[in-house]
Amino acid sequence: MIHVVAAAIVDGRGRMLIAQRPPGKHLAGSWEFPGGKLESGESRRHGLARELAEEIGITIEHPRPLMRLRHCYPYGEVLLDVWVLRRWRGEPRSLDGQALRWCPRSKLGAADLLPADRPIISALALPERLRRRRTRHYVLWEHASFMRDAALGSPAASRERGESAPLHGVLCGHLEEARAAVSRGARFIALRGEHDSSEMALLCESVPMPVYVRGMTLERAWDLGASGIYEGG
Repeated sequence: MIHVVAAAIVDGRGRMLIAQRPPGKHLAGSWEFPGGKLESGESRRHGLARELAEEIGITIEHPRPLMRLRHCYPYGEVLLDVWVLRRWRGEPRSLDGQALRWCPRSKLGAADLLPADRPIISALALPERLRRRRTRHYVLWEHASFMRDAALGSPAASRERGESAPLHGVLCGHLEEARAAVSRGARFIALRGEHDSSEMALLCESVPMPVYVRGMTLERAWDLGASGIYEGG
């Protein structure tokens, strides 16, 4: 297992920074979100800061955890740990021989992204503060309804419909419900009510999708590994 940290770096115009893999690397010419391998014993946040400083010369501020995903390449399995970065110091520049370009999120689907990076596109539509139950990008289900429909083959099957399909999230009352929803194909989780911080951190660490928590600041949620806070009813 190769553990990689990567960042979706978003500028003031909503564009994402992507980097082209240089000649000599696996899948050279393809594009990816900037990042690289964690070193042994290194924390995810520290590894992200180091990789972005080494590759594009920036100092990160308040990165937001987004999701984790696994992908199998011919050379082995990759665990991709993805963050969203909206604040940094310095001007991104190529320090590793790679081409860089700013790409609107609407154009990412047409970019030749690495296979492991493509599922990130739909998750980037999720906000930091989750207030609405339904948009064209996502649907937040009640736990009982989701579990009933998932048992019938829908909506869990929608995870195979591609990047343009709405993400199906589940509103859960407790951590056991959250884990059950994950096992049935939920693409993100929102927790109703307040929970023990250590248990929420363990949930965020153990599931590969965005988690929304309640009753705290964004910065505290990010420290626990959550992608944002749930402010709906």
